[in-house]
Amino acid sequence: MVSLSEVRSQNASLKSLAPGLVAIFVGGTSGIGLYTAREFVRNTNAPHVYLVGRNQTEATRIIAELQELNPSSQLEFIKSDVSLLKNVDQACNQIKAKESKVNLLFMTVGYLTMKGRDETEEGLDRKFALHYYSRMRFAHNLTPLLHSAANDTDPKSRLARVVSVLDPQVGLKLLPNFADLSLKTTFSLKNCATHASAMNNFAVEHLAAENPDVSGLAFLLKPLSVGNQESGGRHLFAATAPRFAPRKASNVENVATGSDGKSGSGGYMLSWNGEVFGSSKNMDDMRKDGAAGKIWGHTKEVFKKICEDKEKY
Repeated sequence: MVSLSEVRSQNASLKSLAPGLVAIFVGGTSGIGLYTAREFVRNTNAPHVYLVGRNQTEATRIIAELQELNPSSQLEFIKSDVSLLKNVDQACNQIKAKESKVNLLFMTVGYLTMKGRDETEEGLDRKFALHYYSRMRFAHNLTPLLHSAANDTDPKSRLARVVSVLDPQVGLKLLPNFADLSLKTTFSLKNCATHASAMNNFAVEHLAAENPDVSGLAFLLKPLSVGNQESGGRHLFAATAPRFAPRKASNVENVATGSDGKSGSGGYMLSWNGEVFGSSKNMDDMRKDGAAGKIWGHTKEVFKKICEDKEKY
């Protein structure tokens, strides 16, 4: 377990980075997204922060709070139902019109439901879309801006991270159905949890391998016993600590072990307390069978069908 004093020390050190870091919090008007956004604003100089969500009233209140917490911050709310990929694209276009780089893409968007498959107009289950497809669409769309941050001329601006907060442990233990990755015909809440977790794990691993200057993290939700400020602080630590360095980084002390079992591989699976999850026999077997490529190939197929061909998947 990473001590709280180490978390606070690392977060306080963000003041030494360049001003103007850009962070996007998808699902940033409640829960872990809000707590982490609050700590990011508290610990950085003149940050540019985008909150993406649906609740305009709550966002207005939060922005006022964050502005008071750090008057040098620039804050903007993007109102969007990102269960639809077309809305993800619109939100990303708004960001790209204003920013040339993104330092942190932090995603917690999702919702609790006991319903069965709830298909959107795009042909995806709404819960599954929020927990996987929409998150990966944000990562896909904003990769060029993450690259810009990673290769900034100022070394103090070279933070580039993608964080998806969703329990990685389910995907370590259970196998997805590769014959029906979108769960079109085999949907259940259990299957949705398994697929979202496993696909997040492998997608983060794939993105880290394909983009060696950007780190990717799959992060476990906090337990109920952890207070809001500690939760935000621990998630900010994971999103910024040097030990979770991208693949191409060099001379990083105490670099963490990646999800593929290799030190500093750029893709990491973390517990709520900062401890790294190792791989599992299931993941190792799937990895040998090309799981990351299969999952990302499927993801690109979904993106093409919905976003380029403008058809229902």
